[in-house]
Amino acid sequence: MRFLENPDNFDTLSVVFSRSTRFGRLQGVKCALAGRNLYMRFTCSTGDAMGMNMISKGVQHVLDYLEEDFPDMDVVSISGNFCSDKKSAAVNWIEGRGKSVVCEAIIREDVVEKVLKTNVQSLVELNVIKNLAGSAVAGALGGFNAHASNIVSAIFIATGQDPAQNVESSQCITMLEAVNGGRDLHISVTMPSIEVGTVGGGTQLASQSACLDLLGVKGANRESPGSNARLLATVVAGAVLAGELSLISAQAAGHLVQSHMKYNRSRKDMSNSAAC
Repeated sequence: MRFLENPDNFDTLSVVFSRSTRFGRLQGVKCALAGRNLYMRFTCSTGDAMGMNMISKGVQHVLDYLEEDFPDMDVVSISGNFCSDKKSAAVNWIEGRGKSVVCEAIIREDVVEKVLKTNVQSLVELNVIKNLAGSAVAGALGGFNAHASNIVSAIFIATGQDPAQNVESSQCITMLEAVNGGRDLHISVTMPSIEVGTVGGGTQLASQSACLDLLGVKGANRESPGSNARLLATVVAGAVLAGELSLISAQAAGHLVQSHMKYNRSRKDMSNSAAC
């Protein structure tokens, strides 16, 4: 641990890490101890790729290098769950993982009343009681929102991301407050661990590639590596904000069950649709 945390050794570790990748760059190593066990959390930049495989290869090189210098070191696994991948964990909520995004908007009072069929004060009150206090009562970890995972899952499947990473990517806190003298609504979503890429994996599938192209983020950005993936993360956060506003408004107005009953797909006559 002392060797890894010594800044004088970082350049060497960075060179060793980069042996297997043109785009991956080591940015730091965070260590945690549990008895005789050392857990290392590698922070890396990965261009426009989500980058898990890229990072794994680089980390393997570092582990091989460390084993040469520390012969009594026993590598139990390349992953010790300190990452923490595909699991809800405080380390991702606090330290971030993938892309960290804050998205905000101001909704005018007339839009709240005419379109959302409610009022600013009701929305602010509901958010505090439901998304903040209610989630705290439930002991939520990163789940201080109405239904962020619905939106994240849909976009992940549509754009070829790893659906299992919806777990940490959906960590979100939704904040609502009255602004402009209490007339208008300020809404924000803070998402510290959105894991997306625009190259590699499922992004190469035809339908998923078409969706990325539609969003203007397909493939790698040659002029500014990583900017396509960052833009896709902002798209995810923006869509989550819209979904939060919609559901919270439906609940504040008492329209949720009514809407489900009206638009529930099981109630539709699908025979005509099939014929078309």
